Amino acid sequence: MAYVRPFDPWRSTSLCTCPFKYTVNPYTGCSHGCLYCYASSYIRDFFNPRPKKDFLKVVYGDLRRIPEGSIVNISSSSDPYQPLESKYGYTRRFLELAVGRYVVEVVTKSDLVARDADLLARGQSVVSVTITTMDNEVAKRLEPGAPPPSRRVKAVERLSEAGVPVVLRLDPLIPGLNDSEDSVREVVEAAVGAGARHVVSSTYKVKPDNLARLLKAFPELEPRLRKLYFEGGDRLHGYVYAEKSYRYRVLSTVREIAHGLGATFAVCREGFYDLIDRGVSCDGTHLARGRGAHAGEARPG
Repeated sequence: MAYVRPFDPWRSTSLCTCPFKYTVNPYTGCSHGCLYCYASSYIRDFFNPRPKKDFLKVVYGDLRRIPEGSIVNISSSSDPYQPLESKYGYTRRFLELAVGRYVVEVVTKSDLVARDADLLARGQSVVSVTITTMDNEVAKRLEPGAPPPSRRVKAVERLSEAGVPVVLRLDPLIPGLNDSEDSVREVVEAAVGAGARHVVSSTYKVKPDNLARLLKAFPELEPRLRKLYFEGGDRLHGYVYAEKSYRYRVLSTVREIAHGLGATFAVCREGFYDLIDRGVSCDGTHLARGRGAHAGEARPG
């Protein structure tokens, strides 16, 4: 049994442009209840989260087999800072083992991550904070168990002040819900204003279960989603992608806004290589690797 494993869910460089990395999930499942969640389609009882059995004992052995300097992602399927972390502290304990030996990439939509700013600042670390909207009412319906956007922005600020590079993850963009230029600009301005230096974005990918949840909460989206996904979309790696021209257009808008605010930009799982800035990795790990020299030397281009 191993909990720290190679990360290669797509088995395809045409979509995933991340550098090679390992990933670990301290918890199975997640309590954020995000309607668009992809992991719920392949993890049993996903919205009933639980800690991994013997987590610390297993990962201690796992890390002994992983070369120092490797990238380790926390987490790829469940939020490492969901409320269970306040009880078990597995994420913090893992960071104590990993920071300073590995390039650590944290992905979360919880402000609890700011608790560990002191630890993350000790090594090559980067934190991606997911913010999909600054509209509190939309966020409550879309991500009912997650902290409100304002708290996530505050976490970006606290991490940045501690010297931890932060990435804004504007993902997913959902047609007719949070993909307008005004909505995108509001999110990017808030995050970059708080210290985020890199923006990564992608569009909503349809799975039967996440579509059912989304349309139950936002039934008015059905006509547009049906047109973009089921009339003009593409089936890729088990997901239904929106029409290619739509995806390129909306992601280009995010890129333009990010550049206007001085941030670098990349897309995630979209295949549009020309939208990824030179010298950056889509996951933001270039910022972690650059620490100690001039982190974030890459510029919009």
